[in-house]
Amino acid sequence: FYLKQQEPNKSCLLVMRDILLKLDEEITETVKYGMPCFCYKNKMFCYLWTDKKTGLPYIGFVEGRNIEHPLLEQGSRKRMRILRIDPTKDLPIETISEIMKQALLLY
Repeated sequence: FYLKQQEPNKSCLLVMRDILLKLDEEITETVKYGMPCFCYKNKMFCYLWTDKKTGLPYIGFVEGRNIEHPLLEQGSRKRMRILRIDPTKDLPIETISEIMKQALLLY
């Protein structure tokens, strides 16, 4: 998945992957539906993907409806919310970590 992406998305997604995997030792990576998914204690809790319209990457949170953060977007999704990332800017590492910690508390 990562190697098929064009720059700057490729680098951005790889750094986001590293951030997610370093957050907790019980986070594992797998591939579901052709996308990188991250599990916590063997339960899927987030995934990385790119928006079909804009081509920009985002992190999708499985239990996003239960996470309160102003940068999370619900869209037409009932359960999940996403955090859009601009690959041309510095990654909002603190924001990602803050949301990830909230997500992990749900498990």
